Amino acid sequence: MSQQEPHAAHETPTTLRAQGDPWQAFGYIVGGVGFYGGVGYLLDRWWGTSFLVVVGILAGAVLGIYLTVTYLAHTGKRDPTEQDDAPPDDAAPDDAPRREQD
Repeated sequence: MSQQEPHAAHETPTTLRAQGDPWQAFGYIVGGVGFYGGVGYLLDRWWGTSFLVVVGILAGAVLGIYLTVTYLAHTGKRDPTEQDDAPPDDAAPDDAPRREQD
């Protein structure tokens, strides 16, 4: 009988998310192609042209790739498990008088 090794302890959903989700990248690109291709198709029908669907598909692909790159660049900059050093919003400043609690 073979035993399957459990996943490594460092592979949690937050660390996997920091590496980037390939389905999110796929969704950005396909969504951009579908949306802007559809807008191009509708404009082609409205204006009686035949090239705007191609322009829409290409623009959607470029914008989808741009969104994917910016998303991946943003997620790699900060570890989501790090704590902020900033005090909470309701914390009193150091020079404010403090009330004593009973």
